[in-house]
Amino acid sequence: MDFDAVLIAPRRAASIAAGHWHDRTINDYLAACVRNRPDAPALTALSLDRQHVTRFSWQQLARMADRVAVGLARLGIVAGDVVSCQLPNGWHLSVLYLACARLGAVFNPVMPIFRERELSFMLAHAQSKVVVAPEVFRGFGHARMLRGLRDALPALRHIVVADGDGDDSFEALLSGPRWEEAPDAATILLRSRPGPDDVTQLIYTSGTTGEPKGVMHTANTLFSNIVAYAGRLHLGGDDVVLMASPMAHQTGFMYGLLMPVVLGAHAVLQDIWDPARAAALIRDEGVTFTMGSTPFLTDLARVVTESGALVPSLRIFLCAGAPIPGALVEQARQALGAKIVSAWGMTENGAVTTTLPEDGDERASTTDGCPLPGVEIRIVDGADEDVPVGVTGRLLVRACSNFGGYLKRPHLNGTDAAGWFDTGDLARCDARGYLRIAGRSKDVIIRGGENIPVLEVETLLYRHPAVAQVAIVAYPDARPGERACAFVVPRPGHAFDMDGMVDWLRQQKMALQYIPERLVVRQALPSTPAGKVQKFRLREMLVGESA
Repeated sequence: MDFDAVLIAPRRAASIAAGHWHDRTINDYLAACVRNRPDAPALTALSLDRQHVTRFSWQQLARMADRVAVGLARLGIVAGDVVSCQLPNGWHLSVLYLACARLGAVFNPVMPIFRERELSFMLAHAQSKVVVAPEVFRGFGHARMLRGLRDALPALRHIVVADGDGDDSFEALLSGPRWEEAPDAATILLRSRPGPDDVTQLIYTSGTTGEPKGVMHTANTLFSNIVAYAGRLHLGGDDVVLMASPMAHQTGFMYGLLMPVVLGAHAVLQDIWDPARAAALIRDEGVTFTMGSTPFLTDLARVVTESGALVPSLRIFLCAGAPIPGALVEQARQALGAKIVSAWGMTENGAVTTTLPEDGDERASTTDGCPLPGVEIRIVDGADEDVPVGVTGRLLVRACSNFGGYLKRPHLNGTDAAGWFDTGDLARCDARGYLRIAGRSKDVIIRGGENIPVLEVETLLYRHPAVAQVAIVAYPDARPGERACAFVVPRPGHAFDMDGMVDWLRQQKMALQYIPERLVVRQALPSTPAGKVQKFRLREMLVGESA
C-alpha cells in the first residue's frame, strides 16, 4: 500500500541538521544489543491470563524475530504490507513488530477492547493482509470475532491465532518452524529492510470526526522522541522497564517495546493490570522505571501501602493521561519511594512535555511538564497570535517526533506550512515554560488514558428509537480522571433508562469502555440560539450536583 506520510520529507533536512533524527531503525538498535550483550535479559513477559512467564535474551529475541519474519514472508507479506494485531502485552506482540521491521512491513497494533464495529473499520482502512489475535483473552473469543469479519475484509489473507493449537496458530505458522535456517532466509531478511523515513507503525486514534484516524510514524519520528525522553529521565541499559499499560497504545508501544531496545534495557511486560502482581514483578525483576495513567499509580501506591511490601528498586513512575491530584503525588512518593513524574503527549507525537526528575514534587500535580528536547510549543488565540504567560489558548506543537500524517486523510493533518500541529487542546504556560492542559477544544473524553470517541457514541444513541437528543460530556472522577455522562432527551411517549442505553450500545458492538457510565434524562438541553448544545453548561450541572 502507498503511505501518504506527506509531513516527513519537508522537515528531513532540518531534523537531521539539528541532530534530532538519527537515521537508525529498530533493526540497528536490536543488532547493537545482540552485539554488545547477547546473553543479557531482554524481555520477560508475564501472562496472567494464561499464568505463564516467557523470557528472552537479546540473542534469543533477535533469532525469534528472524524466524517470525520469514514465516510472515511465507504468508505473502512484503514491504509496505500492513500486519495488524489485537494482542495483549506479551512476547507475541514484541516479536511480531520486530519481525515486521525485518521485512519493511507496517505494524498496526489495535486495542484488545475493540470489537466488530471498530475493527471492521480499522482493518479495512489499513488494508491489513495479516491479523494476529488470541483465541481467547479475558474470556472473549477474539479469533472467532475476526473470522466473522473476514468476508467483509477482502485484503485480509490470514488470521493467525496466538496461543492457538491449530493449523492457523502462531506456533504452526510463525514461531515453531526454524524458518531462519531455510536456504532463502538470509535473502528474505535482507532484501527489503526499511529506511528511517519509511512508515513503520500505523496506529489508530479516536477523534471528533466519527471515525478513527490512522497515525503514521517512521523510525525517525519515533526514536527522536524516545532518545530525548530517556535522556531526560536518565534511563540507560542498566534499567528495567515494567510496562503494564497496553502496548497497542502509543504509551506501551513506544516506551515498553521500543525504548528498551534503544537502551539495551530489560523489558518486563504484564498483560492484565493487577497491582499486587505488578508490585511483585517490581521486586522480583528489579524494575527501576514504569509508567501509566493515574489509576495505575493509585492502585500501585495503595497495594504497597496495604501490604507493607516495599518496592525499593523503583526510581521513577511517570504518570500521564490525566492530571495527578496533589494528594496522590504525596501518597505515592511515600508509598513507593519513587519520583513521580507527570507528562503529556499524543499518539501523533509521543510525549511532548514531562516534569524533570530534579523538579520539586509539587510540579507533578500542578503542571504537565516542559517540552522535551526537539519539541516546541505555542499557545495561541483565535487569530493564531501568541497569548501571554498564564493565559489559556490553543496548543500548537512542532516537534521532531510529529507524525507523518493521517493515512488517506491528509486534509485532517492539522499541520501548517511552518510545521505547527494543532493538537485540539487548550493549555497555558507558566513563566518557566511549564505546560498545563486546561481542556480540549476537540470533543474527546479521556477515561483512564483511553480516548472515548464522543461523536461516534452520540451517533449510535441518536439511532435509538426513544432518543430525540443526546449530548455526552465528561465528569471528573478520582480514579480514571474522567468518566462519561450521557444527557438524553427522550422522544414524546418514550422512556429511556440506563439499562436500555447499555443494551443498545452493546447491540451496536460498541467497545464496553466507550459506554457512558452515567445517564441523565432531561426534557430539554441548554443550547445556543442556533440550536447547538452548550456542553459547558451540562458539565457545570454535573459539577454542581457533586458539590
